[in-house]
Amino acid sequence: MTPTDNNTQENRQNALELVIVTGISGGGRSTVARALENVGYYVIDNLPEALVGQAAALAAEGGPEVQRSAMVLDVRSLAFMTDLVGVIDELRSNGFRPTLVFVDADDDVIIRRYEKVRRAHPLQGDGALLDGITAERRLLEPAKESADMLFDTSLLNENQLRSRVEEAFLAPSTPGLQFTVMSFGFKYGIPRDADYLADVRFLPNPYWVPELREFTGQNPEVSKYVLSRPGAEDFVDSYSNLLLKTVPGFEREGKRYITVAIGCTGGKHRSVAITEELASRLNESGYPTTVQNRDAGRE
Repeated sequence: MTPTDNNTQENRQNALELVIVTGISGGGRSTVARALENVGYYVIDNLPEALVGQAAALAAEGGPEVQRSAMVLDVRSLAFMTDLVGVIDELRSNGFRPTLVFVDADDDVIIRRYEKVRRAHPLQGDGALLDGITAERRLLEPAKESADMLFDTSLLNENQLRSRVEEAFLAPSTPGLQFTVMSFGFKYGIPRDADYLADVRFLPNPYWVPELREFTGQNPEVSKYVLSRPGAEDFVDSYSNLLLKTVPGFEREGKRYITVAIGCTGGKHRSVAITEELASRLNESGYPTTVQNRDAGRE
């Protein structure tokens, strides 16, 4: 192979937007796959782990319709019981830039989902449903620890998960780090898929201002109220600077997606206003940032 051929192959591999999806059975992998299809990915479901490298090579040589490819791996294939992290590392050593997505949920949520559809877990065997879930968690723990993006679906319905995935992958990815800034309400649970978590309940709550109560933090008057409280601007300045200072290190480690969660009591006013402002600062600094207001519509 000539140097020119090598360069051409490398360019094709770099151009390929490759997503590997795995996670706990019942966590929502199928929904993630459909969402990726909705934003233009060619999705291969239930792919044996041993064929990932070959499929990636074929996609790199293919036409525009497969330049955004996603592969869904799960325990239905016995070939999965090896070393997914090793497969990802091999892809990277061969010039590919895969994004590993892991889908998870609490055990009790997984159990309810299985009971609803009346199916056995693929690793359950003659044991209980929880035995299968526990065995799968043990197998997938290295992949979870190495994931670029983690979607915890414990508190998400199918439409919410689909929206989050579509927002994350709607536009072709850029080489640098990308942020997702998410507002949430502590009373609805902490988002466990966040890389950073901040509490803005130190700010006065617009809920107690009658003319602001019904609106969210996206409303200009609510935003103005929140950001004008003592400590609000200092917090946004300091937190955005902290995040930006971590970017070079994360990029050196190969991390491409960072999720920042901002919480208040109900996830409607303070956290939304701070989330919108923080995302604006990150975008202005040159880092593509999407906003997700998880709980803003619950009240």
